[in-house]
Amino acid sequence: MVVSRARVQDPATGEHRDVMYKGMASELFVPYMDPTEAWYFKTYMDAGEYGFGLQAMPLVPLNDCPRHARYLDAVFVAADGRPYVRENMICVFERYAGDIAWRHSESPITGMDIRESRPKVTLVARMAASVANYDYIVDWEFQMDGLVRIKVGLSGILMVKGTQYSHMNQVHQNDNMYGTLLSENVIGVIHDHFVTFRLDMDIDGADNSFVKVAMARQNTGAGESPRKSYLKATRHVARTEKDAQVRLKLYEPSEFHIVNPMKKTRVGNPVGYKVVPAGTAASLLDPEDPPQKRGAFTNNQIWVTPYNKTEEWAGGLFVYQSKGEDTLATWSERDRPIENKDLVLWYTLGFHHVPCQEDFPIMPTVSSSFDLKPVNFFESNPILGQRPTQENDLPVCAAAATTS
Repeated sequence: MVVSRARVQDPATGEHRDVMYKGMASELFVPYMDPTEAWYFKTYMDAGEYGFGLQAMPLVPLNDCPRHARYLDAVFVAADGRPYVRENMICVFERYAGDIAWRHSESPITGMDIRESRPKVTLVARMAASVANYDYIVDWEFQMDGLVRIKVGLSGILMVKGTQYSHMNQVHQNDNMYGTLLSENVIGVIHDHFVTFRLDMDIDGADNSFVKVAMARQNTGAGESPRKSYLKATRHVARTEKDAQVRLKLYEPSEFHIVNPMKKTRVGNPVGYKVVPAGTAASLLDPEDPPQKRGAFTNNQIWVTPYNKTEEWAGGLFVYQSKGEDTLATWSERDRPIENKDLVLWYTLGFHHVPCQEDFPIMPTVSSSFDLKPVNFFESNPILGQRPTQENDLPVCAAAATTS
């Protein structure tokens, strides 16, 4: 699923403003953590080796998507080059899950009886791909305040191996199973999933810059304040690609903005969007390990490159026998200028998976996500004028009549 020309309508002017020219999952890297002869090579590139779109599966109405969803067909290419159509490959639907878009109530001590709340209603576009044993669910969720949430869910069947063990009391202390005993004679092998997204950003136009807003503790001077410290934010505009390579650190936090330096709000802030990470994981493999050299695009969670039409697939064009010579990591070694350029932002969403018995034989969906969130893109809260929901706005569901 490729999202093209994502724009948001400015409630103040009615203008449809550019946010992203093109967004898609570029590559999926799935290394298994068993170095023995029968398993060491199981380090898959699910897009480059199998085809993430090619392995997409028709969605099941009422189960993959809600009753009110609408479905899109997709055109595929056969081995002889002929196109063919498959139905129900993408579903689009509005989601109202009882979440709150914004609210405020005045404290009773003010004497004002003000209670305002608005429901959050979003638009979701969804696909699912079954790449051999694993199923991936990808949601692009568009919120009314301009936020875009990109979510990946994992389900399907674990990749397992046979074992002589039928109970953990048979396992010697020094035995390395490289996984978890899930059932009698079945081990689920530890592995990672990394999904790298390519996001061609166009914030109010093609020429953008990447800004890292670093947050650090600032100590107060003697006698300056009863406080000993506070949080200070410092903006740094990335000049070249290496300036924009990011490894997330919990105790060295930053915000990551894509801005249009030529467009400013009425008070002078550059309009922009920021990448908001959620739960993610980083590769722990040795950088010189052959699988990691092929998957070197996972060395950072964020990369920023100048637009190049040949750079679409983070693992390169030919990943089967790749030795890492054509990846996002090698492109970025050129350290090209990225200030006030047509930029592509790359974000890697990661999962460490130590299997457990609840994952077997088919695992419940595990999900994570990241957001593209407006930052000084609007003059104020863009959904402040949204009207509240009234009783007659929502359907009332009644139990279906039954017959004996």
